[in-house]
Amino acid sequence: MIRLTATALASLVLAGCASFSQDGGFTTVEQLTKERVGQTPTYQRTGEQTDSAKARIAELLKQPLSADSVVEIALLNNRDLQASYAELGIAESDLVRAGRLANPSFSFGRLGGGGAVEIDRAVLFDVLGLFTMPLAMQVEQRRFEQTQLQAAYETVGIAGEARKAFFEAVTAQQLAAYFGQVKEAADASNELARRMAAAGNFNRLAQMREQSFYADATAQLARAGHQAIASRERLTRVLALSGDQLEFKLPERLPELPAAPAEPKDAEQIAMDKRLDVLMAKRATEATAKSLGLTKTTRFINVLQVGYQNQSNTGESRKNGYEIELELPLFDFGSARVARAEATYMQSVNRTAQLAINARSEVRESYSAYRTAYDLARHFRDEVVPLRKRISDENMLRYNGMLASVFELLADSKDQISSVTGAVEALRDYWVAETNLQAALTGRSLGSTPVMGPSTAAASAQSAH
Repeated sequence: MIRLTATALASLVLAGCASFSQDGGFTTVEQLTKERVGQTPTYQRTGEQTDSAKARIAELLKQPLSADSVVEIALLNNRDLQASYAELGIAESDLVRAGRLANPSFSFGRLGGGGAVEIDRAVLFDVLGLFTMPLAMQVEQRRFEQTQLQAAYETVGIAGEARKAFFEAVTAQQLAAYFGQVKEAADASNELARRMAAAGNFNRLAQMREQSFYADATAQLARAGHQAIASRERLTRVLALSGDQLEFKLPERLPELPAAPAEPKDAEQIAMDKRLDVLMAKRATEATAKSLGLTKTTRFINVLQVGYQNQSNTGESRKNGYEIELELPLFDFGSARVARAEATYMQSVNRTAQLAINARSEVRESYSAYRTAYDLARHFRDEVVPLRKRISDENMLRYNGMLASVFELLADSKDQISSVTGAVEALRDYWVAETNLQAALTGRSLGSTPVMGPSTAAASAQSAH
């Protein structure tokens, strides 16, 4: 009885130590996200928090959006993020449960006959659960930390998607407006050519060329208009906007190109230290290793319960004693579970190593894309566009001096289309490449799924209980 009492008291003390945190583990997610995107997410668990987020979103939507404001709106409003944050509560519940001894079981039996009644009573405690509780808590703690990294991983991903969707939407809107101007010029040239041909002052071939330009401009405007709508809707989905929120305004132009490109130092090492998918892979491997240790601890004893038991018969004094239940390894010595855990661990190690190789490669590739995009955007800004403007100014001077016709001016406008379009798209490519580079350095891979492993570790821990 004394030993049973000590066991019960120990279990109560351990159960009291296992409790829920005040922030649900979200502070870590906030810190990880702010370090990478410069903004802090919110976990909306109450009506007041939801109302506050809606008010902030309404305030941001009153002004034309920017790259920073779309990220803030996405972090406040994206429902997939709130769903991923709920995983924190699930993981913390498992952690708290691992720190609490399983409920004791009580059995009661009654047999009667021949004027006699026999009553059996027993209370059983999971002693093995008490012994393995520290290891189980370590496993669940690592799983909880993995879930925090996963939540930050999803948050950083949504922030990157929002930025890229914003740049795409602004570009599409800007090009649609430009092709509208091209269409107006094509309308004018086509009408002028038709009238001049009717008056006999324009040959048939020249008129058909102007008509072809008008047809191409009409098709370009239609495609650009749809692209503007499609890009805007993609941004809407990332920001999870609806109703009156759909009236949001975009800036007329993309942000200007920075004066100089970024040159991160020790980029590959930064990726190894900061990238969330790399950190997740490392934690998954550590969790699997802990799971292997727990599996070895319980290799030969799966269930060990001890309890107090008494028996009383009618007309006889009560009999007291205890009962021990032990599963004997007659058929399964646990070797299969150990082999499975070891194979799982090596699988995790190799996947982590491959992910590290991929991360370093992605950093190099992303930086090359970033510098190429910057150089191209600067080339269009400093060389191509100014040259086209000088040509246009020269043609205007020739036209004013009656040395060039209106159709030569229109031909010059046609030649400018590719230059203007290329300049806008090059600037968009730079901002998208800049977003991808930041993700490759500190966030996540842009084309792969992170290495996951805590569920395996948790499953092994549960099977060990």
